[in-house]
Amino acid sequence: MDNIISVSQLSKTYAGGFQALKSVDLEIQKGEIFALLGPNGAGKTTLIGIICGILNPSQGSVSVGGNDIIDDFLKTRSMIGLVPQELTTDTFETVWTTVNFSRGLFGKPANPGHIEQLLKKLSLWDKKDSRIIALSGGMKRRVMIAKALSHEPQILFLDEPTAGVDVELRKDMWAVVKTLSDSGVTIILTTHYIEEAEEMADRIGVINNGEIVLVDAKTELMRKLGKKQLTVELQQNLEAIPTELAGHELALSADGLQLVYTYDTQAERTGIRSLLNELDKAGIKFKDLSTSQSSLEEIFVNLVKRPS
Repeated sequence: MDNIISVSQLSKTYAGGFQALKSVDLEIQKGEIFALLGPNGAGKTTLIGIICGILNPSQGSVSVGGNDIIDDFLKTRSMIGLVPQELTTDTFETVWTTVNFSRGLFGKPANPGHIEQLLKKLSLWDKKDSRIIALSGGMKRRVMIAKALSHEPQILFLDEPTAGVDVELRKDMWAVVKTLSDSGVTIILTTHYIEEAEEMADRIGVINNGEIVLVDAKTELMRKLGKKQLTVELQQNLEAIPTELAGHELALSADGLQLVYTYDTQAERTGIRSLLNELDKAGIKFKDLSTSQSSLEEIFVNLVKRPS
């Protein structure tokens, strides 16, 4: 798959000396949904700001569609739509007026048919004559997306697209993003909601302390870094884990009726057979076994806990 965004050795140091990005390398593939995860202050918004031409890099280069973002600023900026985290729009204008105005800012000729199609796709058509101030938070977020798409960009950045939106509206927004992706728009989103990335993303990048920790396909990330847990339901409760089982990564539930064994799915041996044999030797009887896979949230937490 072709790369539509290429970031090479990108660094950003602010006037006060804070280094927000440290030699970041990143490739975004055309047509994918890419989720960029990271804690507050990790560098997500700085990275987006540089790619979109809002901030200047201290070092390194970025190309969009093969064009340098500095040498070909107008061309690269016209390829990008940006939905910032903050809801910034003229609250007293109508939906129709504000979306049309955004298209004009990019020098695009009026195209009522495109704006109509866009508003219908985003379930905003019945609100086209409503003033922004009268809309709900979820509808305002949709208007921001409509503005970002008004000039027909190939790439859409969504910075915390569902921040402050309730669960039902969040699911509606997921559907909107998938529809946009199906139409060929490349989507890059930052999010604090791990389930959002798990639901939508094709690939996931993790940024921490200004550095890209990892980039991988979502399924591969969970396969390689996910751990499994084996829960052993005991017939009788234990007060403590016997010393003969100390060689296994075990945890005992508060009621003493469950032993939880954590193991690496990529290890040559899981150690389950050995554990069950040692349980038998210790005279510990069990009545049931079950396994569970670690979630993307657990993987993310473990990644950002790693020392930089």
